[in-house]
Amino acid sequence: MEDDNYIPLSYISQYNYCRRRAGLLMLEQQWSDSADTVKGSLEHKNVHTASITSRNSMITITDMSVVSRKMHLMGKCDAVEALLSENGTAFPWIGGKKYELYPIEYKHGSIRMEPEYEYQLCAQAMCMEEMFGCSISSGAIFFISSHRNQEVRFTKAHREAVEKTAAELSQMLEHKVIPKVDYSPKCLKCSLKEICMPKVSDSVSDYLKRITQENEKGDTD
Repeated sequence: MEDDNYIPLSYISQYNYCRRRAGLLMLEQQWSDSADTVKGSLEHKNVHTASITSRNSMITITDMSVVSRKMHLMGKCDAVEALLSENGTAFPWIGGKKYELYPIEYKHGSIRMEPEYEYQLCAQAMCMEEMFGCSISSGAIFFISSHRNQEVRFTKAHREAVEKTAAELSQMLEHKVIPKVDYSPKCLKCSLKEICMPKVSDSVSDYLKRITQENEKGDTD
């Protein structure tokens, strides 16, 4: 795989929400806004401005670029809090002092449990661990409407899920095949439901299968 085919970090979340949705986004560049996606974009607007601010022993870096050559992922962290610590890692662009890193991912809406968000946040941490040779044990998801952080501890299960997802996304990108999925209640909320048409694709598949079976039966008569 060429270097210019690095997979956006956000697809870690997309894939764990729906493999077909991730395929449509990555392979066909399909996109359709819903009320939720528009609101989320507006709420993220102020976050996605690169900056470094300092307050006492804490430095906050927004819109920070990260990459993993091992997992072939790249993207940006909404925010990374860097706390001055002797046990931390050195940051060359902020004086070479040592800091412990704490990634924060911003999501719109009220606080809720969403595993795919946790995997995306963990992927950001794993990228930074690879980049800086450090260890990051936790981060947080900040739900904008609730104005509350939900801390996420990065477990072995989180890390294995990220590695597995990255590998499957790479295979999808290499083979250019969009996965099929079963219709589920989450389809109702998906902004791509009119493009994906999961119910229609299922019925077409059944139709073609039936026609093929009928033709094969006719050939044997």
